[in-house]
Amino acid sequence: MTEDMMPSEDVAWFSQQFDGIVSNIEQAVQGKRDVIELVAMCLLGGGHVLIEDVPGVGKTLLAKSLARSIDCTFQRIQFTPDLLPSDITGVSVWDRQTSTFVFNPGPIFANIVVGDEINRASPKTQAALLEAMEESQVTVDTSTHPLAPPFMVIATQNPIEHEGTYPLPEAQLDRFMMRVVIGYPTREKELEILDTHGGRPIFDDLKPVVHADDVVQMVDMARRIHVAPSIKGYIVDLVEATRRHGELILGASPRSALYLQRVSRVRAAVRGREYVTPDDVKALASPVLEHRLALRPEAQMRGSDLSDIVANVVGSLEVPGVKSGT
Repeated sequence: MTEDMMPSEDVAWFSQQFDGIVSNIEQAVQGKRDVIELVAMCLLGGGHVLIEDVPGVGKTLLAKSLARSIDCTFQRIQFTPDLLPSDITGVSVWDRQTSTFVFNPGPIFANIVVGDEINRASPKTQAALLEAMEESQVTVDTSTHPLAPPFMVIATQNPIEHEGTYPLPEAQLDRFMMRVVIGYPTREKELEILDTHGGRPIFDDLKPVVHADDVVQMVDMARRIHVAPSIKGYIVDLVEATRRHGELILGASPRSALYLQRVSRVRAAVRGREYVTPDDVKALASPVLEHRLALRPEAQMRGSDLSDIVANVVGSLEVPGVKSGT
């Protein structure tokens, strides 16, 4: 084990805390443990997540349950065409008593922020999120206001209804660590939902299982998971292969390689390891890379699918061997 690697007892604590968070959320969002794990990994990787799915599958419930499970503040922003940037970031108002401008923070000043139907707001309002997502701060009237950690944006959009929407530009899509799809529950799970959510919502009974300070500590711990040079090379080879793919007009960015390394570290810690393996990278390639890629027009006409392309790229690369200390 190298000097900067996380001790095994810390990895065990990390894995236990993660399982507690996911299991707690799963009480409210049933039958979607894999999606919950991805969102929780994104939080601990210091990233933001875009959930693209139809209404009513539990997107906001997932975000609220996450915030309650980690004892953090929660805000929901309903994006509409008339929403202004100041409605998100806040505004400075004149205080007659002190004869100064006083900053009134907007809903972005929370630990978990849900941007519901983000593609319904104008590009100018969408751009108000960029600084907050990238630098965890907001600048209003030349004054910079930091956002307290942990901070995560969970944005949602409906993939079916496009009337009156503004597609997210590539620059903003690239700032989301992951894009995930919740999907419909199985018949058995939907029957369970009718039983458990038919009366008093289970969300009301959720209790925190960790605190904000624990989450900040876990984020810091994940950065100490060892990534061997061969794994770093594998990640770079993966993103470079998307840039050379014949059916893609836009490949993955350097930021995607950084995000893939970050969240792979989290997955390794969740699995009880002090080091990243190729399986961590392969398991997370699709949710991290897909939304950053763009098909060529001719590929769209052929019905090419981004998930198949990512799988093809992953399958075409030689998988490096890795040992815990290399």
